[in-house]
Amino acid sequence: MKTLSREFYNRDSIIVAKELLGKILVHEAGGKKVSAKIVETEAYMGIGDKAAHSYGGRRTPRVEVMYGGPGFSYVFMIYGMYDCFNIVTREEGIPQAVLIRAVEPMGEVGFMAENRYKKPYGQLSRSQITGLTNGPGKLCRALLIDRSLNGEDLCGNKLYLLEGQKEDFPIVSTKRIGVDYAGEARDYPWRFYIEGNRYVSVK
Repeated sequence: MKTLSREFYNRDSIIVAKELLGKILVHEAGGKKVSAKIVETEAYMGIGDKAAHSYGGRRTPRVEVMYGGPGFSYVFMIYGMYDCFNIVTREEGIPQAVLIRAVEPMGEVGFMAENRYKKPYGQLSRSQITGLTNGPGKLCRALLIDRSLNGEDLCGNKLYLLEGQKEDFPIVSTKRIGVDYAGEARDYPWRFYIEGNRYVSVK
């Protein structure tokens, strides 16, 4: 399968967020090639988006990577314990990004189970299987994505995305999660997911 190009990411975050659905996220870590299909995303539109870390032109060491070129990772921690993986979009100087909220496990599911639950995949309950990667913090733990990968080039060969199989699926557009502080921006329908997929974090 073909790796996504820099040009793919160099577009409006809303467009990229929709088109990332069905793409394959790969992390080569611990001697494993861990892979999962993206099933849920959220777009963050930068300076004019009150829910974005770069709202109002905020520029701190944490968000600096978003001001760089497209196709790099932005990994940050929430609640002091969960890492979240984002993909930087748009050209240099326009700090937009897409949060990956949920993925469907594909390759090395046993490795993911050990990372999340410290036990073999075959010993997981049905709810644990669904809970393996159905949230931004969960998928990062399962795929071993942490802040050491902040700024990683997604056009490289360590953490990257593949085109995936061409398939038709209904896409749901709805409000983003956990941005109640963002005024009117909390109601923007910039969260997208594959309808009916069991790994979507919130139906």
